Amino acid sequence: MLRGLTTVSFWADDLDAAKRWYSELLGVEPYFERPGYAEFRLGDYQHELGLIDRRYAPKGAVAGVGGAVVYWHVDEVQAVFERLLDMGAKEYESPVERGPGFVTASVIDPFGNVLGVMYNAHYLEVLGETGAADA
Repeated sequence: MLRGLTTVSFWADDLDAAKRWYSELLGVEPYFERPGYAEFRLGDYQHELGLIDRRYAPKGAVAGVGGAVVYWHVDEVQAVFERLLDMGAKEYESPVERGPGFVTASVIDPFGNVLGVMYNAHYLEVLGETGAADA
């Protein structure tokens, strides 16, 4: 039924500032843009991160922290966590070892979205099985 992530959407009151911040963090510019929206392709599977002007948020959506945390795999959680803080994000949850091969952390980006990072041994196993690790 659920086959994989297509797009993770983040809201921003200042879309231009969000595009600049995420472009600096990711080291790439959005690959797709239209008024009120910008999209990045990320990582081994080219998942999408969409930045959307908050005025297009669903009716009843509230600003502030809430909902699910989406974790993006990273090789060094502590280093990425520190970089995010250096870039102006606020700590949501400091790095926590969840068991052998699993470390998570999360921040609130300057636009109020929760950004999770995780070292996940299973992610690397699946990556190796698909051959994407060799690409």
